[in-house]
Amino acid sequence: MMHPSRRTFIKTASTLFGSALAPNLLLGEESALGQLNVAAIGCGGKGKSDISEIAPGNRIAFLCDVDKNMAKWAIEKYPDARFFSDYREMFAEVGDQIDVVTVSTPDHMHFPIACEAIRLGKPVMVQKPMCNSLWETRALSNYAEEKGVLTVMGNQGATMQGTRLLREWIEAGLIGEVKEVYYWTNRPIWPQGTGLSFPSDPVPATLDWDVWQGTCATDRPYSPEIHPFKWRGFWDYGCGALGDIGCHSMNSAFWALDLKGDFVVEASKVSPFDENMAPKRATIIYDFPAKGSRGPVKVVWQDGVGDPNTDKEFVRPPGIPDDLELNKGFGQVFVGTEGTIFFNDAYCSTSPILFPETLMKKARTIPRVYPRVKGGPTQELCRAIRGEGPKPVSNFEDHAGPLTEMVLAGNLAVRSGKRIDWDMEKMEARGMPEVQEMLKRKYRAGWEPELT
Repeated sequence: MMHPSRRTFIKTASTLFGSALAPNLLLGEESALGQLNVAAIGCGGKGKSDISEIAPGNRIAFLCDVDKNMAKWAIEKYPDARFFSDYREMFAEVGDQIDVVTVSTPDHMHFPIACEAIRLGKPVMVQKPMCNSLWETRALSNYAEEKGVLTVMGNQGATMQGTRLLREWIEAGLIGEVKEVYYWTNRPIWPQGTGLSFPSDPVPATLDWDVWQGTCATDRPYSPEIHPFKWRGFWDYGCGALGDIGCHSMNSAFWALDLKGDFVVEASKVSPFDENMAPKRATIIYDFPAKGSRGPVKVVWQDGVGDPNTDKEFVRPPGIPDDLELNKGFGQVFVGTEGTIFFNDAYCSTSPILFPETLMKKARTIPRVYPRVKGGPTQELCRAIRGEGPKPVSNFEDHAGPLTEMVLAGNLAVRSGKRIDWDMEKMEARGMPEVQEMLKRKYRAGWEPELT
């Protein structure tokens, strides 16, 4: 009788039985599984923290980056890992040896890389945002669900204790009915807006610029002002401040208040932008209708904020003391009918502060309902693969996909200059067919999506 290899078993359990059943099937294989073979795609920037997070208890077996210089630290730290500069070659040559994939590349390449991992039945972590277009986000969510592959998005806040505490407090009625939520960020901290130039340079010998461009149909020459960091402001490669931080910050309200579904979104105070670059600043307001026992909720997002304590354009959230010093980088405020919850960060990684402070006594009596997650999203994914825990909270189909769509619809309001009445089920702006063409990117020849 032939016994499947460890990697074949992981693929079969994940693909055929789906993420809900795979953990139960794998429970008896825990000792056999042991370390998972990790394929890390994207080693610089966020890739460095993703690799460092997933490494404990696992084996960094394969490294992939279009820029070998960006991967130098990882190559030196993990000398036994085989290096590739093209993810397609990596999957073709060693796909059967991979147990889990991390994708820490510029946003425009999340979709094709994650699709190939899922096609091969490989559990995958994709950095936020899941994708930088609405069509890709929905297609990737559906593809992961169809193939039954374990997934997670790299929005660390979804794993933090503060996020669970927030939901427990809100569901217990600690601050009454939540009416408004406020978020702010100092992003962008890279060039955005109009009047920018990106002078071309010879392509470094360490960089495969063609693969870096990937799906993007706009043929841009290499510029050090684009790679490795300043790509975020481009609509083609990133999705501006909202795409960078929105999936971190707004995850808290999305999960605690169950905001998945229809909404109306409108942008105001938008600074100049063009067909290439996102604006330096915008205020975006989402209105969510009542759902179940929850009443309607307004979510206010402000980006491009220098210092919220002195910025004259900044709308200070109600429900907090006038002399409260706000974080210059990020913050979030939940305003209820009986009190306010304040986080002085983007991820719910700090201890929440209650106003009035007398609510703290009641807060201590609220029992834990939601399990705490250790090690961040990559370790949460690895535990699910081994059968040591459930599928990650921020999995594509249930959470990360709808959250990313909500965030990207804000950019749709910015770019169209219109009030968007978003139909989540149909994935369309009601009564606005002219907006539909903005949902899907144009693909470079040879990089068209294939979901088979």
